Amino acid sequence: MASETAATRPRSRRERPAKPALTRQGIINAGLEILSEEGLSKVTMRRIAGVLDTGHASLYVYVRDTEDLHAQILDAMLSAVPLDGTGSWRKRLKDLLAQYGEVLRNHPELARMALSTQPNGPHFTAIVELVLALLKEGGADDHSAAWGVDILLMLPTAMAVEHSVEVSPKREAERLSDMADRIQIADPQQYPNLARLGGELLSGDGPARSSWALDVVLDGILVRTAANRAQQADEGTP
Repeated sequence: MASETAATRPRSRRERPAKPALTRQGIINAGLEILSEEGLSKVTMRRIAGVLDTGHASLYVYVRDTEDLHAQILDAMLSAVPLDGTGSWRKRLKDLLAQYGEVLRNHPELARMALSTQPNGPHFTAIVELVLALLKEGGADDHSAAWGVDILLMLPTAMAVEHSVEVSPKREAERLSDMADRIQIADPQQYPNLARLGGELLSGDGPARSSWALDVVLDGILVRTAANRAQQADEGTP
């Protein structure tokens, strides 16, 4: 009988290199790699299980489901957001939210996901904590800050989603030109406000409008705080 060659001889399990221990961070790292190369739609439990050479059921010990996995991947991305800004409380808060929005703009699939699924890891938690601290520094009461943080984070998320569809500069210029033409030919009798504010509707670049929108929300939070305190004073509550 012919002797077995090295290629055909059965290989003992003890001879195989041990697989790295499965960890939550390892799963997230695999997801980040797939996201970078193939997009968020390919970041599935089965795909990651294949990369890590394990059964997909094993992943559920560390990640609840695909939605939780995507949320954890976004949280890992948020490690790039600096938390040590300078300037007034308002400037630091606006800079923080701008950096948060930049991460989402660079990963549009995650931005769309973030509209319905918030990240819940340590980096997102640190951002929320800092937003609350800056609102407190700015004079917001606890109730207004707690409710306002959702709106403040929603703004950069929605703006990132709005810009998530890649449009060439030429196409964007055509879109604005078409909008300007429609406003210009609008019947001032039927659309008096549209005709009057046509120039303002198209004025301002993206960053300027984003900054203005954040100022509106921040001013509203402070006005709400003042109203809450006045009501408490009238009712004699602390």
